Amino acid sequence: MNNEIWRFIDSGNSSPAFNMALDEALLDWHSEGKFPPVIRFYGWNPPTLSVGYFQNVEKEIDMDAVKAHGLGFVRRPTGGRGVLHEHELTYSVIVSEAHPEMPKTVTEAYRVISEGILKGFHHLGLEAYFAVPKTPEERDALKNPRSAVCFDAPSWYELVVEGRKVAGSAQTRQKGVILQHGSILLDLDEDKLFSLFKYSNERVKERMKKAFKDKAVAINAISSRRITLDEAKEAFYKGFAEGLNIELEPYQLTEEELVYVQRLASARYESDEWNLKR
Repeated sequence: MNNEIWRFIDSGNSSPAFNMALDEALLDWHSEGKFPPVIRFYGWNPPTLSVGYFQNVEKEIDMDAVKAHGLGFVRRPTGGRGVLHEHELTYSVIVSEAHPEMPKTVTEAYRVISEGILKGFHHLGLEAYFAVPKTPEERDALKNPRSAVCFDAPSWYELVVEGRKVAGSAQTRQKGVILQHGSILLDLDEDKLFSLFKYSNERVKERMKKAFKDKAVAINAISSRRITLDEAKEAFYKGFAEGLNIELEPYQLTEEELVYVQRLASARYESDEWNLKR
């Protein structure tokens, strides 16, 4: 039996507003039947702090630090916590909730999609596995994260190497379509990351930072050799094809599609009303 063909888009480095608008546009087009399922790789120019849909920016984020570091800033349409997009491969997957291979529950669909990421890590020679909380205490800890930092704790079926989180993902379902996107960390500047959030005092900040080092890690901190972005793209391209049992067909957006995305980017994702609203 032939594998199903999905589209593949590598949109390169774009502004934070464009990145989020393109994910939303792909979701819309897929819901309208104009676009098949798609996997997209992308990067950020400038490096960006993204926050989850439900996060309270005023309470949790030090916007002066974001500006001082010259970072972009955007609110995602998905949940989750703050992510510094800098030395990473960002991916998104857009597929119908009614797809025969997609389980009905968010958690199980997350596991199926993340199979592609798992295989990508294996292609890089890393022994990644899914984090599955075993005890009631571990499950409760996942429901009530203490930190505004996304990589602070693995969620159900998060990808883990040597006990530490190596990829962070978030999912939303709208118009009958699943959008899952996430970060695969190649390198990480922890000092920069932790300077972007508000803490009740320095002691709390240092405690969080220390705990974070035990829970999250970037690929190049554990790989026996340095892995480049191009190598990571190749590994995760193969990983998604294998993990989801699909064939990927490279696609470039048309001028008309680009204009639509740019319009959406300026209307929503460049606006303070959207980005700072909570």
